[in-house]
Amino acid sequence: MSTSMLYHTQGIRGFRYRRTDYPAGKTVIHLEHDPERWRCDGCGSDRVVGAGQVAREFQALPIGAKPTILRLNVQRLRCKACGCTRQARLGFAEPMRRQTRSFERYVIELSTRMTLADVAQHLQVSWDTVKDIHKRWLKRVLKKVRLKRIKRLAIDEICIGRGHRYLTVVLDLDTGAVVHIGHGKGVEALTAFWKRLRSSGAKVQAVATDMSAAYTLAVAEHLPEAVHVFDRFHVVKLFNDKLSQLRRSIQNEAQTRQQKDAIKGTRWLLLKNPDHLDPQKNEHQRLAEALRLNAPLATAYYLKEDLRQLWEQPDKATAEHFFDDWLARTRASSIPILRRLANTLQLHRTGLLAWYDHPISTGPLEGTNNKIKTMQRQAYGYRDQQYFHLRIRTSHLTRYALVG
Repeated sequence: MSTSMLYHTQGIRGFRYRRTDYPAGKTVIHLEHDPERWRCDGCGSDRVVGAGQVAREFQALPIGAKPTILRLNVQRLRCKACGCTRQARLGFAEPMRRQTRSFERYVIELSTRMTLADVAQHLQVSWDTVKDIHKRWLKRVLKKVRLKRIKRLAIDEICIGRGHRYLTVVLDLDTGAVVHIGHGKGVEALTAFWKRLRSSGAKVQAVATDMSAAYTLAVAEHLPEAVHVFDRFHVVKLFNDKLSQLRRSIQNEAQTRQQKDAIKGTRWLLLKNPDHLDPQKNEHQRLAEALRLNAPLATAYYLKEDLRQLWEQPDKATAEHFFDDWLARTRASSIPILRRLANTLQLHRTGLLAWYDHPISTGPLEGTNNKIKTMQRQAYGYRDQQYFHLRIRTSHLTRYALVG
């Protein structure tokens, strides 16, 4: 192997090639320093003399399927110009590292397409080695992330473990990148993000959240110029929760066996999209029977389906008339739980109809939350929380389905 091949295949220059061995299925390349290239690592002077050597090995790019090791005696140099004694600069590896720069770049490239376990198995190195390389790269990448260009945001929390452990996640809806991860949920989890966003000078146009009072107050305080859009899926989910409570209470109060049997097992039928009901399982007939025998349940069900149409109107003015009509019909019902829900939605009217100004939701963030859960499941949990957060913030860059 020539020095030219070392340079073009491994990115190594300034060293002399001595020989190659092949012990135990590995390729070991022996190198030595070129005295003509000795320079002081401090002042750059060439007035240096040797001051001992240290034997070291470095993991290099594999040749074929065989791991490749670089073995050399690293020279220590004493500088006559500045009087310091330092180790000669290697060039092909970072200080205090046992892998070459080209090997680290290869690991990073593979990690965007494979799981870390697959990368470690392919390169025949430990998982911790791959993780440390990937973590250092993630730190460098995310250090340069700027918030100035952010226009639209989504904010939501995710449960990451037992004991009600939460993370609050902020997503850039235009790029799909997670721009902030806060421990816990509520206002405190976003304190650091608001500070960074304010110093960046970003002009945020719209923010999507659920109807939490904490998010409402935080957005109003820190982004007064932004349009606050309440997520449509959280609104429908809130109605579904109320519908489930109503079904449960009706079943408990049912007077006849026929009514109890008709309602029993219909929870998911009531929550399902009508288009998704399975005719082979007679789901349409079962749902129709339950609604026929229970007028309050039928009223709530049809109001739920009507509410889904709020976001399907041709324009905002039509949506306002539709919403007013829906509120009036809901309040006219004799169902207290629905009347209270109507009052709640009325209080959030502006944020609900703001969807027609900025049609955004936390849907993309829900997809990111699913990725986070998949990452945890694949890795059986993360001991290194900093690395976990780094993986979350770059989850939109991965090109394989299950990350871990």
